[in-house]
Amino acid sequence: MSITPVPRVGVIVVAAGSGTRLGAGEPKAFVGIDGRSILRHALDGVFDAPSAHVVVVAPPGREGDALSEALAASGDRRDLVSVVAGGGTRQASVAAGLQALWADVDIVLVHDAARALTPPEVFARVIAAVEDGAAGAIPVLPVIDTIKRVAGDEILGAVDRAELAAAQTPQGFRRDVLDAAYEAATRDYTDDAALVAEAGHAVAAVPGHPLAFKITTAADLDRARHLLAAPTAHLPARLENTPLPPRVGVGTDVHAFGGEGALWLAGLEWPGEPALSGHSDGDAVAHAIVDALLSAAGLGDIGTHFGTDHPEYAGAHADAFLTRTAGLLGEAGWRIGNVSVQVQMNRPRFAARRAEAQRVLSEALGGAPVSVTATTTDGLGFAGRGEGVSAFAVALVIPA
Repeated sequence: MSITPVPRVGVIVVAAGSGTRLGAGEPKAFVGIDGRSILRHALDGVFDAPSAHVVVVAPPGREGDALSEALAASGDRRDLVSVVAGGGTRQASVAAGLQALWADVDIVLVHDAARALTPPEVFARVIAAVEDGAAGAIPVLPVIDTIKRVAGDEILGAVDRAELAAAQTPQGFRRDVLDAAYEAATRDYTDDAALVAEAGHAVAAVPGHPLAFKITTAADLDRARHLLAAPTAHLPARLENTPLPPRVGVGTDVHAFGGEGALWLAGLEWPGEPALSGHSDGDAVAHAIVDALLSAAGLGDIGTHFGTDHPEYAGAHADAFLTRTAGLLGEAGWRIGNVSVQVQMNRPRFAARRAEAQRVLSEALGGAPVSVTATTTDGLGFAGRGEGVSAFAVALVIPA
């Protein structure tokens, strides 16, 4: 019988969270994405990465379930699997994982099971950075959204995105550095990189990956399910090897007149016109664009990400919806080719502001071209009778 060589790398897979924000009624790690759990998908990625001693930190009482998932993912490397119970905080759980690592391990990666679709190349980049001399390394992605400093409901100013990055996992460290940082810690930190930096060590940044997003809310889980279900999804090689073609999506939206305040349509305010009713501002043009883009990328629909269970979008205008949608596509590995919209209504008169609307919508989508046409439907139907507005959008997305 062959014996697996003792690895120098250890991966602590943190899976002890309760998943309260996910609202699935059980610990997050054991919630299913498709036929496999979040934890199983995370472990599939870990075992596709360079050989390592893998320690799964499970919710207390669920160690057996975690071991079953780990053994199923490990293939012929079952002897590299350990499972321990987590603590009351993430930091306590990582500490428990550190205690369980083999003594031969000298590079430690800490990975959140909730980042279940992280490709194996991200693990390899982190390991390579530490092997090249860094005390620690973390994968990061550029910040896409415009960031503002706020106090209550007042905007204080903009933040330069050039200096910002979104941190992901796995985060990797020299074993001696991470052990010493945990022994010296006097409070909880948001992640292991912050703890190591507080101990006086520089932490390197390596490129992250859009698929390494964290499953925290029901919308995140829906996103993961759509990615796995899409036949040409932008997924790691273990899940999909088909080259990605451009994709087309269709979106529609309808709103009746009768809302409060001013009319907002195609990203513009129309003074003197009756408002449309809706959860946000009733902008049927913007909402149809969102649905078309999400459909093309296989990321669900507008209700998934902006529905009534997202009160932060109540009263929001087109720029908020479109900027966030462009960010979601970017995180999933897509860029926007172009969008075309037809809006049906007998008021307001659109032609005079067409160029302005197209410019505003395009800017909200990061510069992607948007064209809008309008028709009165010759007075036919609810739109022709002046009861409301309908919009139909077609979007092209391209692999980034």
